[in-house]
Amino acid sequence: MTKLGARSSTDDVLQGKDLTGRTVVITGSNCGIGFETAQALAGAGAKVIFACRNVEKGEEALRRCKALHPQSDLAFFPLDLASADSIKHFCTEVKDETIDTLICNAGLVPTNYQETKEGLEMTVGVCHFGHFLLTQLLLPQLLETKVLNTDSSKRVSPRVVMVSSESHRMPAKLNFNKFPLKKTDTFIPLMAYGQAKLCNALFANELQRRFGDQGLTACSLHPGALITTSFGRDSGFLSLVFKLVSPLTKNPNQGAATTVYCASHENTEELAGKYFSHCKPVRSTKEANNPETARKLWEVSEEWVTDEI
Repeated sequence: MTKLGARSSTDDVLQGKDLTGRTVVITGSNCGIGFETAQALAGAGAKVIFACRNVEKGEEALRRCKALHPQSDLAFFPLDLASADSIKHFCTEVKDETIDTLICNAGLVPTNYQETKEGLEMTVGVCHFGHFLLTQLLLPQLLETKVLNTDSSKRVSPRVVMVSSESHRMPAKLNFNKFPLKKTDTFIPLMAYGQAKLCNALFANELQRRFGDQGLTACSLHPGALITTSFGRDSGFLSLVFKLVSPLTKNPNQGAATTVYCASHENTEELAGKYFSHCKPVRSTKEANNPETARKLWEVSEEWVTDEI
């Protein structure tokens, strides 16, 4: 197998792998690294469920994936992570699916303060709270996968893959007095994004602590620096910066490689509770690995979930 690293592609990661029988839900899979993750896993035989906010773009992404892999098994269901009702509706739509992998990929960086339908600051509302509710609702299906899969030759460990970022390093601490941010707080887009990405790593670690003994594997990852996607679509400044530095960055397929690695790597013990970059485990921050912060974040998130279910 090709030695994996910073410039590895999804083809490099999946060389010789057959994912037939796997079913993967991928949020934000209509473009960028989400789409590249989806098409790569579909090409390796997995059933892929596209979970995207925009119906037109989601259906178009499915068609593009089908054109690349005509024999692939694909489905699309609308999912707006800024709406608890949409999340609950999505989970109702997929309740009969045997889901073994959830990839929480969707994210955004609003340039000004915005709120979800439930009044949460949009960045953490989508990147963390939306994914938290989605995971909670799909967790019984994920855990059931291990019970249903009795064929040892195709044993599947259910897993949750959180697409975090090196941005999780700022802030150094998760200040619960300013989490989520309120309208009255000074809104700094990259600080809000850093909060959200720190939450992704903390959530993966707490999932592993709480459900690892039930067979669940959870991990988080950094896809790569300033990947050339539509990520900065809401900011002319960010779009310009991305374009200028694009020769130095990964392309979307390379950016998806670490996600695909975490979704397909056979030895789950090498994934459990770890943080990855360039298809390898690396050290995340002390705060990301703080069990007390992770526990408190879970409790804060659970309070919101209780109100919404």
